[in-house]
Amino acid sequence: MLLVNQIRQDKERVLNSLRKRNWKEENLSVLDKILELDDQRKKLQTENDSNLASVNSKSKEIGSLMREGQKDQANTKKQEVAALKEEIKEREERMKMVNLELTEHLLSVPNITHDLVPNGASDEDNEVTQAWTKDLPQLPENAIPHWDLAKKYNLIDFELGVKITGAGFPLFRGKGARLERALINFFLDEAQSAGYEEIIPPLLVNEDTARGTGQLPDKEGQMYYVTKDDFYLIPTSEVPITNIYRNEIVKSEEFPIKLTGYTPCFRREAGSYGADVKGLNRVHQFDKVEIVQISKQEDSYKALDEMVKHVAQLLEKLELPYRILRLCGGDIGFTSSLTYDFEVFSAAQKKWLEVSSVSNCETYQSNRLRCRYKDENGKTKLVHTLNGSALALARIIASLLENNQHEGGIKIPKVLIPYTKFDNID
Repeated sequence: MLLVNQIRQDKERVLNSLRKRNWKEENLSVLDKILELDDQRKKLQTENDSNLASVNSKSKEIGSLMREGQKDQANTKKQEVAALKEEIKEREERMKMVNLELTEHLLSVPNITHDLVPNGASDEDNEVTQAWTKDLPQLPENAIPHWDLAKKYNLIDFELGVKITGAGFPLFRGKGARLERALINFFLDEAQSAGYEEIIPPLLVNEDTARGTGQLPDKEGQMYYVTKDDFYLIPTSEVPITNIYRNEIVKSEEFPIKLTGYTPCFRREAGSYGADVKGLNRVHQFDKVEIVQISKQEDSYKALDEMVKHVAQLLEKLELPYRILRLCGGDIGFTSSLTYDFEVFSAAQKKWLEVSSVSNCETYQSNRLRCRYKDENGKTKLVHTLNGSALALARIIASLLENNQHEGGIKIPKVLIPYTKFDNID
């Protein structure tokens, strides 16, 4: 979440960011409410500090009066101290309520967008920063979409997934399962080669963890919730991995922190409908390899560029046509300051499918996480947190199957053959 001082000192920038995110003018008053509550908090704290000082002073006087035998005066002072303590108690309750309301309002305000974020209301306004320069795949006339290929070659059973769980939970089998596992291992090996430490995190997280990376309260309706245990299934391994550093002061020698993890991911995808949900285009459970970086403030945009290049080279090695988009204000995520999306071309569907988002959240998550470091002058600062899909597998599988189909089956990209142990699906 934003720091109150950010809003107080740079209110116009925060307002411009909210307008870029297409907030309605009547909702912008939340910033005034935040500053008003912060003023109340400070006033109550100052009054309590004054009362506490009076309690300490009068308590010393009581001791002196008792030693001098002036019991009546001492008793009068005791009554004054009791009254002050009651005031302090009442004021602390008021402060607690003010702090809760202040936090609630702060949690409702998204991150400040970077100056590079374009204006726009929806994904149609995203800015293409890099596009595939080669010819797009030319498929045979009888080419079919991936859900039909999956059925033809017995790779993915969508109907069995429905039987076992429900729609959006595909079952991979045979060479389909081996291709999925091959991609996971390939992505992890590439991340390790790029200096990322591999993490196997829990798949269930508590409320503090979900709030720390911004899933709560913004995406509460998109997560699966285990009511009896008060746990959430993770929508991405970014959540548990970034929370490794919650309430930590990172030592200078630990930077750069580069972590990667493979997990299944669970998303309710509430409100999804139509052709975009067919096959692997939009599912409730999917595999993903995530990369996370935690950096000093001055290094984070260099880290972002590095992460974008890492994802790009993965797609190039897989020989998948891709393009990179800089997300506009109306499409960028709640916690992100700047995001680049990667889309691959799915030839049989003749459409671009999002397979990765790479984001710099600056101090938005770290303020919630209380993750800090000391700079060269000994000043405590919040770290910058970054995350990216490297990669989300469902749509990668969809594109690989569609783009590589031929009369004799489906060709496996060269880079994956050492992992699959086969070069063709037939």
